[in-house]
Amino acid sequence: MYQRPQYETLKRRLNEPVRFINIIAGPRQVGKTTIVRSLIKGHTEKSLYISVDDSGDLPLTDTQATVAPPSKRDSEWLKYYWGYARACAVKWLSNQQNYEKKPFVFALDEIQKISNWSEVIKGLWDSDRVNGLDMHVILLGSAPLLMQKGLSESLAGRYEVISVSHWGFTEMQMAFDFSLEEYIYFGGYPGSAGFIRDEPRWRSYLINSLIKPNIEKDILEIVRIKHPHLLKELFELGCHYSGRELSLTKMIASLNDAKHTETLADYLELLNQVKLLAGLNKYAAQEVRKRNSVPKLNIYNTGLMSAINDYTFAEAQADRSYWGRLVESSVGAHLLNTCSEETNICYWRDGSDEVDFVVSQGRKIAAIEVKSSSNPVKSKGLDEFCKKYTSAKKILVGKEGVPIAEFLSYSTDHWLN
Repeated sequence: MYQRPQYETLKRRLNEPVRFINIIAGPRQVGKTTIVRSLIKGHTEKSLYISVDDSGDLPLTDTQATVAPPSKRDSEWLKYYWGYARACAVKWLSNQQNYEKKPFVFALDEIQKISNWSEVIKGLWDSDRVNGLDMHVILLGSAPLLMQKGLSESLAGRYEVISVSHWGFTEMQMAFDFSLEEYIYFGGYPGSAGFIRDEPRWRSYLINSLIKPNIEKDILEIVRIKHPHLLKELFELGCHYSGRELSLTKMIASLNDAKHTETLADYLELLNQVKLLAGLNKYAAQEVRKRNSVPKLNIYNTGLMSAINDYTFAEAQADRSYWGRLVESSVGAHLLNTCSEETNICYWRDGSDEVDFVVSQGRKIAAIEVKSSSNPVKSKGLDEFCKKYTSAKKILVGKEGVPIAEFLSYSTDHWLN
């Protein structure tokens, strides 16, 4: 079975002495739970996995048998089962031979769904440190929202993050034998890979198991949204316009009941935080000009774009204009998903001159132009950009440049070096 690179990263950390809480963070359906459960599978005596979404209750220890577990998934429920994990850890560690092998492992999934979870875990974690309990803790959840809702404040200095992004081309190729064209259209969702020969079923899976839960459940459970229908319409608009620049004013004109550009800008940022849709800024030397620029929309996973649009796989390839936007969106998604925290992804335009993507990190700059046609029209955008920013590295992706498959095989930061 294929294992994502984060599997080995977490495995190494669990073999180390207990120092920090391990945060496994990323968007829905990218394999976070699979990574953790694969590591602890078959080791029930030295590990415990529990999800806030689990419908049933865990078995009780002798000391807990007289106290019924809380029925509501809240801070008391969290404290109760943390106590259960402690009891299991103590039992495991009481055997000196086990203690010398490795600490006990306690994994909590969908932790962000418990109100005030970070404050509660801070107290529990600090208490375990005082008492010298050797228990690794793994928290799984939606990356940006989980981090924003407590990590930087309550748990500062107590955790390390392992980010799990959308699957890339090489991973889908290795795990599911995807061709480049299949990856560009169907995207990088492992759960839907078995359905690509049945496109109606594949589309239904993405809409009902990924898009709707993300928009209508996950986000609304964590953030108060004043206009949920507007958030949904904005996401669908982004799927239709991925790879294009679209001002907030034009977005408003395209949406029903959209009246406030501030609300729309906030919702676009929220969709970016949950790794669904990004609004790329125009590259400029001044940060203020970047923030005030017309955003260029780019989906984080082209499977979302294909699921929302009406094109079949064959129709998408036949329409060269639409296929070109899919290819460009897949390159943009790859850049967004594989860049480091210090790397910025923008676009550039000056009159009729444009560059699809500008990647920057400190003084390093790379200008990237994507050409999907077999007979690409030469663009002078790259040349003009490099005249203005003389230190920039020029990269053409596609015909007469770096092959698309090769470009998608390396991380964003690779192209800066």
